[in-house]
Amino acid sequence: MSNTSDQDNTLQEYELFLRYSYTVDEGQEPLRVDKYLVNKIERATRNKLQEAIERKQVIVNGKAVKANYKVKPNDSIEVLVDKEPSELEVIPEDIPLDIVYEDDDLMIVNKVAGMVVHPGFGNHRGTLLNALAFLLDDKATHKGKRPWLVHRIDKNTSGLLVVAKTDSAMAHLSEQFKDHSIERTYQALVWGDVETPEGTINTIIGRDQYDRKKFVVLSEDEERGKQAVTHYKVLENFLYTTLVECKLETGRTHQIRVHLKHIGHPLFSDDFYGGNRILKGVVFSKYKQFVENCFSIMPRQGLHAKSLGFVHPTSGEWMQFDSELPHDMATVVNKWRNAANTYGF
Repeated sequence: MSNTSDQDNTLQEYELFLRYSYTVDEGQEPLRVDKYLVNKIERATRNKLQEAIERKQVIVNGKAVKANYKVKPNDSIEVLVDKEPSELEVIPEDIPLDIVYEDDDLMIVNKVAGMVVHPGFGNHRGTLLNALAFLLDDKATHKGKRPWLVHRIDKNTSGLLVVAKTDSAMAHLSEQFKDHSIERTYQALVWGDVETPEGTINTIIGRDQYDRKKFVVLSEDEERGKQAVTHYKVLENFLYTTLVECKLETGRTHQIRVHLKHIGHPLFSDDFYGGNRILKGVVFSKYKQFVENCFSIMPRQGLHAKSLGFVHPTSGEWMQFDSELPHDMATVVNKWRNAANTYGF
């Protein structure tokens, strides 16, 4: 029997990894394997995929490949990636958090934009869950178990999250999310003049079959999606952009971003759903410079989880929390407000 190769060693460590398997479509043009996979694996980045390639965890037709390999039709691809921390130990990390409220049952955190809520593909550090593990592991009410994330918001969305510190609190809060009795209000800066003062968007949302990291509105006869309901109200109109309040009845992944794009108003500076380019306005260079300056101030989608309301799992009292827009979003909103008043655009 031959000596064990690096690839064999990787395969022997299978129990530490999850496996993703793909067969390349017949019509696929030659494409670097990392670029191909970044559109297939949720929360994957090219950097993390390149690291996996270096560790010989990307295998095509039974062999580990290099980063410059280009996929071909009918290639069989397997990717071995670190298991989710939910299946392994969560590493406690001393990361500062803006804790709005805390008691023996729960914690309210005002998450900053750029912080991942839950560890994902090749990224097990620096997340909200790592920070919560550090804060809660020594507390008697926590009893040594990792903290419970009742819900999540996107990495580049800022705002309020509720964290359950006990099993009973987790069950109680989860039930409120299930029956839609928790109140969640977001503020979103979107492209375009939202002419209807308020409305409800009720659609089926599911993964984009061509890009598994994105979500799209599906036809009602497609079984692979889930119903998503968003209620919206115009707060301020700046002619080429609008500040909108959104209340979630359901909580699907990327729901607000997908819904507002669906009605023709992508979130401002949302690089994932097409809002990071000029979609409305004039052709003057001064206007272009103004928009690009706004992009540089807020290089993420203009979305903030502003308020959160629910019944306390122990006292039975209604709890209501509100937060201010973070500096980057507040600055951009003010720039649009001032520009609309001063220049008429």
